Amino acid sequence: MLHPRHFRWSLDSDRVATITLDRPERKNPLTFESYAELCDAFRRLRDDAALRAAVRAVVVTGAGENFSSGGDVHEIIGPLVRMKEAADRDGLLAFTRMTGELVRTMRACPQPIVAAIDGVCAGAGAMIATASDVRFGTARSRVAFLFVRVGLSGADMGACALLPRIVGQGRASELLFTGRFMGGEEAERWGFYNRLAAPDRVAADAHALAAELARGPSLAHAMTKRMLHEEWNMGIDDAIEAEARAQAECMMTEDFARAYRAFTEKRTPTFEGT
Repeated sequence: MLHPRHFRWSLDSDRVATITLDRPERKNPLTFESYAELCDAFRRLRDDAALRAAVRAVVVTGAGENFSSGGDVHEIIGPLVRMKEAADRDGLLAFTRMTGELVRTMRACPQPIVAAIDGVCAGAGAMIATASDVRFGTARSRVAFLFVRVGLSGADMGACALLPRIVGQGRASELLFTGRFMGGEEAERWGFYNRLAAPDRVAADAHALAAELARGPSLAHAMTKRMLHEEWNMGIDDAIEAEARAQAECMMTEDFARAYRAFTEKRTPTFEGT
């Protein structure tokens, strides 16, 4: 199992793992170390057979009353400015590639990821939410892609590719050009949040959905996530062919046969992920 030092990890009996960004006194900012550990966690959820079998769904949330304020100003932004002053282009590129790797590993992670968002969700924190498969938020939460506020482009961690697919090109353009905060009700209205919950319920509601997904056919869920990702770059004919192959592969699983037998016997199927 995982034993991270820079975020909290828990695994419940319902096979839902919870990743909690855990620096509430500073609104759960990210550091070089937390980026690396998060990448490692999502990579292992894909590559470690024992962990993959133990975890069927993931919840990502923040400790206290905030999700994440993004990169730590003192521990990340300051060192990056010093790299700039030293003309260390290679160091800056290594950093931007590392942050992008977190989004890559989240999208490649076969388990569905549900984000539970309260309070501030900004910068890289907003990108962790964006890279999740489903997002639950609160009315009081505030989401912002703040990169422009520090003199950078909105093109960070895949934002220009991912955000338009969630909220649309025009809305994504506004958020990335202005760096303004989007309130919780607006985020739900624009489709960034799947639903709103009360602050004292958002984590529990996210966990409930994750538990429901964990009871489902995990291989089929992994295929759905993979195809949602891969079909972004396909035309409709290629997508139909890709889905034909994907579904035929799912039809070779025991879970498919289990579902049929359960239906004929008038009972609820128990999916085992095989």
